[in-house]
Amino acid sequence: MPSVRRVSHAFLERQGLTTVFGNPGSNELPFLAGLPEGFRYVLGLHEGAVVGMADGYAQATGRPVLVNLHAASGSGNAMGALTNAVASRTPLVVVAGQQVRPAIGLEANLASVDAPALMKPLVGWAAEPTCAADVPRALAQAVFEARLQRRPTYLSVPYDDWSADADDNARAVLDRRVLRAAVPGGEQGRWLAEEVASAARPALVLGGDIDSAGRFDDAVRLAERLGCPVWAAPSLFRLPFPNRHPLFRGVLPAGIAPVAEAFEGHDLVLVLGAPVFRYHEHLPGRYLPAGTRLIQVTEDASAAARAPVGEALVADPGAVIDVLLASPGTGGGAPAGAPLPVPEPLTAEGPGLHPEEVFAALREELPEDTAYVVESTSTNAAWWRQMDLRRPGSYYFPAAGGLGFGLPGAVGVAMAQPGRPVAGVIGDGSANYGITALWTAAQHRVPLTVVLLRNGTYGALRWFGGLLGVPDTPGTDIPGLDFTRIAEGYGVRAQHVGGVAELRAALAERPAGPRLIQVDTALTTPS
Repeated sequence: MPSVRRVSHAFLERQGLTTVFGNPGSNELPFLAGLPEGFRYVLGLHEGAVVGMADGYAQATGRPVLVNLHAASGSGNAMGALTNAVASRTPLVVVAGQQVRPAIGLEANLASVDAPALMKPLVGWAAEPTCAADVPRALAQAVFEARLQRRPTYLSVPYDDWSADADDNARAVLDRRVLRAAVPGGEQGRWLAEEVASAARPALVLGGDIDSAGRFDDAVRLAERLGCPVWAAPSLFRLPFPNRHPLFRGVLPAGIAPVAEAFEGHDLVLVLGAPVFRYHEHLPGRYLPAGTRLIQVTEDASAAARAPVGEALVADPGAVIDVLLASPGTGGGAPAGAPLPVPEPLTAEGPGLHPEEVFAALREELPEDTAYVVESTSTNAAWWRQMDLRRPGSYYFPAAGGLGFGLPGAVGVAMAQPGRPVAGVIGDGSANYGITALWTAAQHRVPLTVVLLRNGTYGALRWFGGLLGVPDTPGTDIPGLDFTRIAEGYGVRAQHVGGVAELRAALAERPAGPRLIQVDTALTTPS
């Protein structure tokens, strides 16, 4: 009779979950014993970095990824990073170790007394099997729930379960498949096409799910067919549309009143692949201008249910794009025209480069198909003024706003796409949250460029202090950090550049492994 571990490993292999991101403790070692040939274990030095790397890897591949964490302590360390994975709808399958069954009720050391409750309501599904025989089935459910919900799942397994004999039914999970069809029905498709065709001045709002689903180019075709303006949904974590396209109007501000202001004059707003809406700054007002209707299309049923305004269709936004492209009544758009020009970069007064100078150098020196993982929140305005991103999968950002995704996420994206240039654009404040990912990058010789913007402060916090009327709060400055020395200590080649010419020369190099370029920048605000 095969063991629970052997059946579980075979199931994971058939499902393609053979890359494991983890930081194990003693409870996890029995699961990891005897991993089949072809499995790859990617060690991270902190659980937050582990989840960030797995998040980037899963987003870049579009497939569920296995994460291996310790019980309560290790899982707790990972929860901040999991918030970003939840908001980006990343299908992570987190398998954590648990004490042996007889020790759980005793609250022995390293026991997690109510392990599923620890991760709820953050993850989409969490469980601990009631007996060893149920482990393979529960593991299968964790994988299928993550895939169907596009949300992390969590499975806690007592470590003595792995060596137990599987029962006669355990092998049944090996041949399981769970498929989902989310194409709108004929009547629903006709209704939506008629609503869009009858709108005098429609507008499109596209969410990160469009890029996640590989529908970037299809979204361009739809916008050009409709001839309508396009916004990216607020709190953007993936770019769903070329940001220099003449129909693109930018990223919607993350406040109720300014969103409504942007929609003035439009009779219909069609939101594809985004919640309505992920606000941030509390700027109250009407949700929509008078006379404006909103229709939301999303696969996320909870996002549809919680929206405060509009009509919603729970369906695959990509399938809806296909319906609208095939509908004869939704044409008539004018030719798109030339891409929007990029303005000359602003320069800084005093020491340090203006972030626009840095981003202009990235745009001109790195290949056009570079994928950027960005976690420099105080430079958002400068970023969108300077960048020209025309390809799918070109932009990743921490979906929940929690710092610590950028460096690990860049490592994960680069590991998932070794044939594509990847650059992490990281602020000095956020870099500290995931700095240990540099060690993993060095160990795996990940081809990654990290551009470290050092301004010596938490710039976004300073900006928020002004918004909230508390400009003198402590804890916003971080002087004295030299990331070149930190990176070299982790085994990553690093250099500190002082000017635009030196930066451009460094970016023009194409090293085979990871490198970090530190550049001092002037303080700017997100908008």
